[in-house]
Amino acid sequence: MAIEIVATGRYLPTRRVTNDDLAKTIDTNDEWIRSHTGIGSRHYAEPEQATSDLAYEAAMNALENFAPGKAAETALTLDLVIVATSSPDYYGFPAVACIVQDRLGATNAGAFDVSAACTGFVYALDAAAGMLAFGNRKRALVIGSDVLSKITNWDDRGTCVLFGDAAGAAIIERTDAPSTGAGKRGLIHSVLHAQGSGAQELKCERGGTRNPYKDGETLEKATHLYMNGRAVYNFAVKAFTDVMQELLDLEGITMERVKKIIPHQANERIVQAAAKRFGLPEDKFFMNIEKYANTSAATIPVALDEYAHTGDLKKGDIIMTVGFGGGLTYGGNLIVW
Repeated sequence: MAIEIVATGRYLPTRRVTNDDLAKTIDTNDEWIRSHTGIGSRHYAEPEQATSDLAYEAAMNALENFAPGKAAETALTLDLVIVATSSPDYYGFPAVACIVQDRLGATNAGAFDVSAACTGFVYALDAAAGMLAFGNRKRALVIGSDVLSKITNWDDRGTCVLFGDAAGAAIIERTDAPSTGAGKRGLIHSVLHAQGSGAQELKCERGGTRNPYKDGETLEKATHLYMNGRAVYNFAVKAFTDVMQELLDLEGITMERVKKIIPHQANERIVQAAAKRFGLPEDKFFMNIEKYANTSAATIPVALDEYAHTGDLKKGDIIMTVGFGGGLTYGGNLIVW
């Protein structure tokens, strides 16, 4: 029995904002952003769009890619809808996954959200795989979706240029293919880690039960994320390489066996540092940060869908995902396509 990815999908909001566009309202410029991050543009949701709207579009794209013209019928076969997000439509509940499940008409599916920040899709994929391996569940829809533009601090030019909005999705199912030995397929290893001692380095300060809003309080600013960029960078480079090595060790292979690494892309320099530590060419990593910026939980599934549609990814290829983010969380998946 294998847990295989059978279809992928993505959605980017139509509003594309370049570095030069940002420079019209923020004290920054294209050269500074590109040299420090590798970002050239990003997509922003419209004011009326929420995280579930992006997640739904990515889900529909994946369903159509799986069975063209039969998205509604396929939705009925889903046993699980799982959404990884740090920017849900509502505080606490309902889950974004429940909203998406209803819009898809996936009436036979359980639905819940995963909160692991930019590592969310890695966590959600492993959670879905574990749940499919138990009982009579067969098929799950796993989505990473975030609208970070609505929780960005636009007065902090060091962070506001980093983020974009997007959603990516994958349909996974339990198949009769082998999961061990020669010819094995699907998700073969996952590693999930956390470094909770760094929880305060990347957070949304206001609005939770630790620091709730008070009745009658007048807010000068909306809730926004805070990031200690240097601390997160140092954490990310080590976490990145640790996950890569751990996945290789679990399978007993060298990096030469891995066709492509699909990383979370918070900053191009983090990936470059990881590549240098492993002595890898940068084209070993599938990168799209120049077009989309950091889309949090959506980064890996969007990149996975883009790569799957390049024609370069073939049946039997080994790929690796690596994520890191708030929590602090980090982890990865090793997958035979």
